[in-house]
Amino acid sequence: MLRAEEARAVDAVEAGWATDALTDIVRIPSITGDEGAVQDRMAALLAEVGCRVELVEPDPATVRDDPDWPGQEMPRDRLPIVLGRMGRPGRRRIVLVGHVDVVPVGDLATWSDDPWSAAIDGDRLYGRGACDMKGGVASILAAVRAIRDAGLEERLEGEILVASVPSEEDGGQGMLAAIRAGATGDMAVITEPTGLEVVIAHAGAITFRLSVPGRAAHASVRREGVSALDKLQVLVRALEADETSRNSAETEPLMTAHGLPYATIIGTVRGGSWPSTVIDRIEVEGRYGVKLGQTWRDAERDLQRCIDPFLREHPATVELTGGRFSSSRVPADHPLPVGLATVAEDVLGRRPPMTGEPYGADMRLLIHHGDTPTVIFGPGDKRLAHSANEWVSITEVVDCARTLAAWLVRELVPD
Repeated sequence: MLRAEEARAVDAVEAGWATDALTDIVRIPSITGDEGAVQDRMAALLAEVGCRVELVEPDPATVRDDPDWPGQEMPRDRLPIVLGRMGRPGRRRIVLVGHVDVVPVGDLATWSDDPWSAAIDGDRLYGRGACDMKGGVASILAAVRAIRDAGLEERLEGEILVASVPSEEDGGQGMLAAIRAGATGDMAVITEPTGLEVVIAHAGAITFRLSVPGRAAHASVRREGVSALDKLQVLVRALEADETSRNSAETEPLMTAHGLPYATIIGTVRGGSWPSTVIDRIEVEGRYGVKLGQTWRDAERDLQRCIDPFLREHPATVELTGGRFSSSRVPADHPLPVGLATVAEDVLGRRPPMTGEPYGADMRLLIHHGDTPTVIFGPGDKRLAHSANEWVSITEVVDCARTLAAWLVRELVPD
C-alpha cells in the first residue's frame, strides 16, 4: 500500500511532459559513436527537472586502456556522459541508468515514416531508439521531475544519481567510464525495455572474427585448389554442435525459459574475388553467447576449445571484435528486486515477475565493476528493439515513471 508521500509522487508524474521529453530525444539522431547532440539535450532536461548536472568526457583512448574495457564496434572520438544529481550526497545513493545511443536505422525503405520523426499513433511513439531505450530514459526524467514537483526533493535522505551514458550498444564503455567517474551506489535500476518485468539476471555475448584460408585455383581444375568455403562449413558444423551442447546443459529456469539462451550465429561473410576461382580466403564475423555465471573471458575459452581441433588441422585465425558482454545476476530475494516489485504492484495493481534475459547489458558492469546491485526494469518490448518501425507504448513509459517515483520515495524519504 502506498504511503501518502509515495502517492503524491505518483500523481505528480505528468504524461504530457514525459511524452514531450521522449519526442525531443527520439528526434535527435544518436547512432552509437555520435551521441554529443542528444547528451546536450539530456543535460538541459536534467537541469529542467531539478538536477545538479555534471558533464564527464573522458578521453576514449584512456578508456580503451582500462583493463576491463568492454570493447566497441563503432569508431568514436568522444565519449560524452551526463550525470544528474538530486538529494543529499554522502548518504544512500540510488542510480538510475539509461543509454542514449541507438543502432543504425538500416534500410530506410523498411520504415513507414522517418526513423527520427517520433510520430505518435494512438499509444505508440515511433522512431529509432524509442523502445531501446529512450522510452526508459524519458521514464527516469519524468520520475525525478515528479519528486521535485511533489515537494519531496528536500526530504530525500540520500541521493538520486541519473546516469545518461553513450556506447551501450557496442559494448558499454560509456557505463564503465561513468563507473570510473563515481557513478555507483547502493542500488541501481536500468530502464531497458522489459515490458515492466523485473530482470534479475542476464546472459551475455562476444563477437568474433574468423579468417579461413584456402588455395586458389581455376574452376576447371578446382581439385587443384582448396576451397575456404568448404573449410568454413566444417567450422560452422562444429559451432552448431557446440551451441546444442552448451544450451542443453543449462538447467537455470531463468535461462531455459528462452529455449535457446546462448545463441551462436555467423552474421557477416566476406570472400571470393572471381566467380570461376576457388575461394582462397573467407572472413566471417559472428556472435557467441556467454552463459549465465560466465565472464566474457570464460566464453572466449569455450569458443577457442570448440574451434581448436579445426584450427590445428586447418590453419586459420580467430579474434574477438566488438562488444564483450559478461553475464550477471542478483538474487531473487535481494531487497532491490523485491522492493521494486512490491512498489510496482502497489502502483500498477499487478506484481511483475522476476525474469532473466539472454542478451548482454550494462547491468553487468555496475555489478562487477561498480559493486552496485542492479536490475533492469523499463517500458517497451525487446522484440521491437533494433527493428524497423520501432515503437514504445506511452502508457508503459508513464507507468514506469510512476513506479520509479514511488520506489525512490519509499527508499529515500523516511516516514
